[in-house]
Amino acid sequence: MAMRSYPLSRVYGLIEPGPVVLLSTSHKGRINTMPVSWHTMMEFEPLLVGCVVSGNDFSFKALKATGQCVLSIPTVELATQVTGCGNTHGDQVDKFQTFGLTPMKAEFVGAPLIAECYANLECRVFDKRFMNRYNFFVLEVVKAWLDPACKKPQTLHHQGNGVFMLAGGTIKLPSRMQ
Repeated sequence: MAMRSYPLSRVYGLIEPGPVVLLSTSHKGRINTMPVSWHTMMEFEPLLVGCVVSGNDFSFKALKATGQCVLSIPTVELATQVTGCGNTHGDQVDKFQTFGLTPMKAEFVGAPLIAECYANLECRVFDKRFMNRYNFFVLEVVKAWLDPACKKPQTLHHQGNGVFMLAGGTIKLPSRMQ
């Protein structure tokens, strides 16, 4: 097999960590959401998720100020809304209204759930040590919601430059995890 050099600027698409999520915040009476695909599971108990939010994003300031957000997991049916949210700025556009997303009251955080997403995770900032240096937030999931009507969700996986892979097929292999 022959190997060839690959541009470092495109490596992201090779190792994307999981489905695109919509990170929602609420700050000073304004709700916002933005797509995030740089995230990772970190721990099971407490349930920790790490994610990178650019310091230039409207959501960064809200998440840093409030310490709360919701990670909503959209399916392929919301692909247009997800890319629309990613191509606009929250300080200029009401993304919920513009893209027809329905905010729902969360139980433990001030940020809204998104009704059209098949899963919603209420989160609080758990560790701030990497926030200022790397824009990396360690979040604790304090409540999870799932739409039982969504039986086989096809999630979006960002590969860069507007290209998304769809997930949804499964295989079952032996595992020691329960």
